[in-house]
Amino acid sequence: MERRIYHGEFALTDFANRIAGAFNRGNYQVQQFGDDHKRVVQIATKNWIKSGGQTAITVAFQKMEDGVTVEVGKQAWMGVAASLGISAISVLANPWNLLNRLDDIAQDIESLQLTENIWNVIESTAKTIGATRELSKRLQRAICPYCETPNPVGEPRCIACGAPLGAIQPDTCFRCGFVVKKTEKSCPHCGAQLEI
Repeated sequence: MERRIYHGEFALTDFANRIAGAFNRGNYQVQQFGDDHKRVVQIATKNWIKSGGQTAITVAFQKMEDGVTVEVGKQAWMGVAASLGISAISVLANPWNLLNRLDDIAQDIESLQLTENIWNVIESTAKTIGATRELSKRLQRAICPYCETPNPVGEPRCIACGAPLGAIQPDTCFRCGFVVKKTEKSCPHCGAQLEI
């Protein structure tokens, strides 16, 4: 399972609806579940497809303070593998059977590229709506508690007054690695309680 975080001002349905629009066609069907804070999109082959094997994959979107977390699950590929196996056995029995199996092979190859195609749609959507994988604006600057001057993250001392900034620099969640402020009590990404 691969996870990416996109920062910016947008709704998670921007991603979910784009995935549904891109893959609800041909041999695939798409279902969406959830609400504006957490949404799951399931892409699967239709029950009575004419070519290729069965496959399914789930994409989960979760809203957080600074954007959206996107997780693409592991693809169920045993149906695709079985279809490719049938094609191989068929061709070994009679090479002319390859002509009868071309549609199956083409669909199986498309199914094997499904995860990559999903990430391509997500990245394209991110560019379109202005989402970025950079740190969110709230974590790009550390405000000096003494003179209230914005300082670059990682600066050991305030660039204006020289006060130490170690106590206000962001930290990371011990569970998921998400960048958090030291004043936060729980991780906005995974919900883990943070040590203060």
